[in-house]
Amino acid sequence: MTTSRKSAKDVGYDDHEGLTAMKHADDVMLAKLGYKSEFRREFSLIETIAFAFSIMGVVASVSSTMSFPLVSGGHVGMVFGWLIPCLFVMTIAASLAELTSAMPTSAGLYYFSAKLAPPRWAPLASWITGWANVTGQVTLVCSIDFTCAQMITTALNVGSDGAINLGAGPTFGILLAILFTHGIVCSAATSVLARLNIFYVIVNVGTTIAAIIALLVCSGERRVSTSTAFTMYENNTGWANNAWAFMLAFTAPMWTLTGYDSAAHISEETAGAARAAPIAILVGVGATASLGWLLFIAASFATASVPDLLGTKLPLPMGQLFLDVLGKRGMLAIWSLVIVVQYVTGAAQGVDASRVVFAFARDNALPGSRWWKRIHPYTRTPVNAVWLVMLLAGICGLLGFSVTALSSLAGAAVIGLYTSYVTPIFLRITTGRNKLKPGPFSLGKWYLPIGTIAVAWTSFITVLLMFPPEANPTAETMNYSVAIILGVFLFASLTWIFSARKWFKGPVRTVQEQDEYDEKEGTRVDEREVSVETS
Repeated sequence: MTTSRKSAKDVGYDDHEGLTAMKHADDVMLAKLGYKSEFRREFSLIETIAFAFSIMGVVASVSSTMSFPLVSGGHVGMVFGWLIPCLFVMTIAASLAELTSAMPTSAGLYYFSAKLAPPRWAPLASWITGWANVTGQVTLVCSIDFTCAQMITTALNVGSDGAINLGAGPTFGILLAILFTHGIVCSAATSVLARLNIFYVIVNVGTTIAAIIALLVCSGERRVSTSTAFTMYENNTGWANNAWAFMLAFTAPMWTLTGYDSAAHISEETAGAARAAPIAILVGVGATASLGWLLFIAASFATASVPDLLGTKLPLPMGQLFLDVLGKRGMLAIWSLVIVVQYVTGAAQGVDASRVVFAFARDNALPGSRWWKRIHPYTRTPVNAVWLVMLLAGICGLLGFSVTALSSLAGAAVIGLYTSYVTPIFLRITTGRNKLKPGPFSLGKWYLPIGTIAVAWTSFITVLLMFPPEANPTAETMNYSVAIILGVFLFASLTWIFSARKWFKGPVRTVQEQDEYDEKEGTRVDEREVSVETS
């Protein structure tokens, strides 16, 4: 028998002995970050990528948000209103991938902020990042499930030839039912959740490709010219400035390209997390951006009249486009798959949000933390945190009685999440330049220009998303994302000033700082390497 040294990245997932050693190395690294391993590491590299990709649910997200580019630019809004933001989002994804590779913990963003900020300001930076992330996560769960409810009402309307036209009340009831079923799904064991994500990604990719082909092939004589599809601009916002109106179309890709930090939040459930998590972030964002752009191009070619789509009586214009192109039966066939995609997207996001709540509660940062940080003894998942997320998402769902419910929920989700994304990135390029010990994935010297672009873009888009989608808003058409963000900001600020600053010190160590040994082999396990016996 000889002993060889292998890095964790060289250990195959189909090698049981190697996989066990890899998981042990992950636990050692987590201990060095200050946390005791409480989850089972059941997510493989492929399953982690599938999770990060599925949480963005490209075909369902495009179907949910098509109204934004239609109003803000028409054909140009669909094609370039998607492409431009995606290029900037990749800089944010790359920056987060580097941080996740260096510090793979479910605490994620607020942990990064605490470690990269000056010691004096670390607790405040962690507090701000954590609350922003929790706000974005919960409102994203609500917005995904709310649009899923809208998709169901759209199908009922089309299937009944307009006889069934459900209003805000029944839609809210459907939302609550979806949240309840998601609570059950998200409470399952990690092994079950990991396997489900393979199904999620197959349905997601398959439906997206089917939608692209159907729109291009079946549009026939309705299909517009290439010039129209790529260059025809229509401003239906009421804003006098066409450039400003066009930029409001950015809401669609920004809402879709959220939640990819999920790979960090499940890193304590992932084997080879320092390598798998950053790969999942980059592949998930890149694949979603690419497929979403192709789908919007197909939709642009198939859209014969932007005003007709905007004038639909259906809750979602994409439903009307499928109906116009495919007919009733064709529309209902593909729409049923879109509903499934949106449902599983909501389920994946529910898992992500619950891990964020669990991690923040583990550091005693939430009211009632002792309840939300509990791990169920059978499933080894944070079941209490799951149901807290569903409850809060249901309360946010009351915005569904507003005409601008989607823009309000989408805006709040994007602002909350991207604020939590950009805070550690900002600290990385300022006070934390020499504090990061890179993991397997590193941007090298490029971290500074890439991070600078990421911070500048997020600052711009945060302001943009607070504006109402149309000029001269009324109480019904107002963008209430400002109210959500301001409410959470005031609560977090007042709590910090009067209480938390006295006791919250940032991430709390749950293990003692000490050398870790492999009990089976009797050898010390370094955070970068594992010892594997081979014949």
